[in-house]
Amino acid sequence: MFTSVLMIEKALTTADVEFVTTLHGEETVSFHVLLQPRGDQADRLLRALDDVALGELDEAAREGETPEGDEALAPGRQALDVSLRALHAAGSEADGRLIEAHPLDALKALVAETGADEVIVLTDPHYVEEFFHRDWASRARHKVGVPVLKLFSHSKD
Repeated sequence: MFTSVLMIEKALTTADVEFVTTLHGEETVSFHVLLQPRGDQADRLLRALDDVALGELDEAAREGETPEGDEALAPGRQALDVSLRALHAAGSEADGRLIEAHPLDALKALVAETGADEVIVLTDPHYVEEFFHRDWASRARHKVGVPVLKLFSHSKD
């Protein structure tokens, strides 16, 4: 069985589930999902800049309305539950947990704990962070000791 750690920031869409569950053809995959709810106010500026870079000015203006910190935990838990149910429905083994702080430390620990074969980082584009190699995938490549695949979510919702 192939073991993947799947790092996400929102609920998986049907297209996302189909994509990650078919990456290895017919081989059985076990997923260990990490979801980090929205970060703190410092992340808000980067998200707004990404929205502007994508031409989504309305989204940039609404960044202040998005729950963050403790307020993001309940929606984060719900997104994780939805994602795990979708992976199970697709026939994959899956478990998961929320990350409240230090996502790369949690990722490294989970890779070691599970003996993962790979890490898949599935997020919306984060152009500013990617440009400076500060996105999860770029930073994880230097930390986890297994291949890291960066994929973009198929939709915003």
